[in-house]
Amino acid sequence: MPLLLTLLMALLLAGCQMQPPEPPDEDKAAIDRMLVLIDERLDVAPLVAQSKWNSGEPIEAPEREAQILDQVAEDAEAAGVDDAFARRFFDKQFEASKQVQRRLHHQWLQEGRSTFADPPDLAEEVRPVLDRLTPQLIEALADMQRIAEVEGAGRYLEQRAVELIQDDFDGEPRDVAIAPLRERFAP
Repeated sequence: MPLLLTLLMALLLAGCQMQPPEPPDEDKAAIDRMLVLIDERLDVAPLVAQSKWNSGEPIEAPEREAQILDQVAEDAEAAGVDDAFARRFFDKQFEASKQVQRRLHHQWLQEGRSTFADPPDLAEEVRPVLDRLTPQLIEALADMQRIAEVEGAGRYLEQRAVELIQDDFDGEPRDVAIAPLRERFAP
């Protein structure tokens, strides 16, 4: 019996030691904050889709995106964030948002939807939300740069993204939005 108990204890201890490492709590909180901000930004996409549905404006806005990316790169550099990383991150946020917008427009087209009775105003209601989120996301990117090499951070990011980023479209916009973080983080 003592031999069996010793083997059982050894197996239990080995199992405990095989748990993958987790990042420190402060790094978990920073990752969670980033994911919540990404979720908030994606929440704006349906509002943009409604406004553009009513106005007939194209979903693509390359000139506006280029202006925003230039400003993001400048702000990121001032915040100590690699400007190429910031550009890639925000470019993917734009792409994730456009995926949501395209899917909604396709759905509404299939449904034969007419215009919305009271669509949000892009300039007055939507862009201020995005303008508020942008500096917060840049600040969070500074944390992500620091955390990128922390053991277990990549696994934590993957697990929490599914929980914290609500995605009504099979996870693809969420995956696009976190792709630059996923690429930068150690597994």
